[in-house]
Amino acid sequence: MKIQNKMMAECLGTFWLVLGGCGTALFGHVGFIGVALAFGLTVIAMAYGIGHVSGAHLNPAVSFGVWINGRMSLKDMLLYWVAQIVGAIIAAAILYAIWNMAGLGQTGVFAANGYGADFAAATGNANYLSISTGGAFLVEALLTFVFLMVILGATDERSNTKFAGLAIGLTLTLIHLISIPLTNTSVNPARSISQALFANADQWSACGQLWLFIVAPLVGAALAGLCYKCVAPNKK
Repeated sequence: MKIQNKMMAECLGTFWLVLGGCGTALFGHVGFIGVALAFGLTVIAMAYGIGHVSGAHLNPAVSFGVWINGRMSLKDMLLYWVAQIVGAIIAAAILYAIWNMAGLGQTGVFAANGYGADFAAATGNANYLSISTGGAFLVEALLTFVFLMVILGATDERSNTKFAGLAIGLTLTLIHLISIPLTNTSVNPARSISQALFANADQWSACGQLWLFIVAPLVGAALAGLCYKCVAPNKK
């Protein structure tokens, strides 16, 4: 498959991830469980819809972990990153347009990622917890590590890959159930970047905390890429 086709697939897939997941968070009124399911369902849909084209990474951290594991080239990984971030930003821009057309006023948190007391207060939801910077980094890195271990295992040619999309989507659902109250769940730098660009909350800056939601998922993904080589080394 040509890299142009893969990039188009990644752009489309990440677009749908952000539109479906963050759109549900913004407009769905379905609570944490509903939002977690929305993110999981978008991944399942795209895994079976475009997985045969690009692998349906939909996430720079996933591509990074796959590269670290030796399953893709550096050039392809960087091109995937471009496609994923562009797709995410387009989706966030559409959500922003819908927000304005609905007359909802200032965007506030806008489903962006964050941590600490100011973030918890900005959400206006008492179910959010105030976690420290170190705690947020640990949560994001650890959950991304687990996510990548499942992805690498489920898509291993030695595995039963027919159910890979389902396993990956359900894992992402569980990840969201754990961490929405803590960080609004990133484990995906593209999703974090796109929402931060349109968030506008008093006393809290999404862009000011964005670094953590880029660095922590990449750290977790890198560790998983290396760890999977030890868990399931390739036969020589």
